[in-house]
Amino acid sequence: MKGATIALDLWDGRKAAALVIDGRLEDVIVDPPPDGPPLPGTMFLGLADRPMKGLGGVFVRLPGGATGFLRGGGARPGRPVTVQVSGYAEPGKAVPLSGKPRLTGRFTIVTPQAPGLNVSRKVRAEAARQRLLETAAGIDMGDSGAILRSAAADASPERIRDELTGLLRAAADLGDAGGTEAPSLLSPGPDAHALAGRDWPEAAALDAAPGAFERNGIVDMLEEMASPRVAFASGGGAWIEPTRAHVAIDVDTGGDTSPAAGLKANLALARDLPRQLRCRGLGGQIVIDAAPMPERDRRQVDDALRSAFRGDPIDTAIVGWTALGHVELQRRRGRLPLSGA
Repeated sequence: MKGATIALDLWDGRKAAALVIDGRLEDVIVDPPPDGPPLPGTMFLGLADRPMKGLGGVFVRLPGGATGFLRGGGARPGRPVTVQVSGYAEPGKAVPLSGKPRLTGRFTIVTPQAPGLNVSRKVRAEAARQRLLETAAGIDMGDSGAILRSAAADASPERIRDELTGLLRAAADLGDAGGTEAPSLLSPGPDAHALAGRDWPEAAALDAAPGAFERNGIVDMLEEMASPRVAFASGGGAWIEPTRAHVAIDVDTGGDTSPAAGLKANLALARDLPRQLRCRGLGGQIVIDAAPMPERDRRQVDDALRSAFRGDPIDTAIVGWTALGHVELQRRRGRLPLSGA
């Protein structure tokens, strides 16, 4: 099955979206249950509570008695503060918040109270960057700034300007939401279907009719992702298993006993790891127990990891190697785990 397909359906009664490219599952998004955590991107007017100096942040009271954690501090206790949900929390922990809200569209990102106009670094052609800057020139942004996303490089100036002005109006509405001392919802975050329409390829075929997952073979793909076992086409494989402390990944060479077996298995995992984590909805601390290989080959694995995560939409930091030969990564919890979805 060649080409890209976006399937919109329900999974366990909740909105879900899947992206399949050339017959391979590339991404999955599943909404939390109705009584679950707020969607990333949701904006609240919260009340700053007690600061946590040891953690470098402050707890924030949210609507419905929920509690969030705003890293970086700067908010005085008892004062209202505009915050945005930045991801999903670990079980039993406060909702992670950002004090620098961003309104994101397909082509542009508006940053309230942070003036300036920038172009995504993924747009490397100078002519394209200049054209995008000229497209946004002349638009009154007030106290807000904007980032022109890489998708804007292929969009018409009219579409870019229309979206940008709409997001700027929404940012202005956020600024007018003060005057209350009660925690309140300012704007909900995008659900799975909205995220698919915003971030996934416009040229992809869209199947939004009921039964889209079954029709496109996505149910079987999700069942495969629910298994901890990952088989490599070149031989060997890996086990990806989330624990309460971190995501543990064990790489093995299978029946390959050649001198380069460990390097080949580690490179195979590195190249496919962003997709595996996206589709499984895994984040937080990630520890890879790499297959045995000479230390001189670690540079190749590092390069493969950096290259693979460069195009991934979820922020991931490659921390480095431990004395035991493990690779440590830190990944934002931008998705719900598929095993618990």
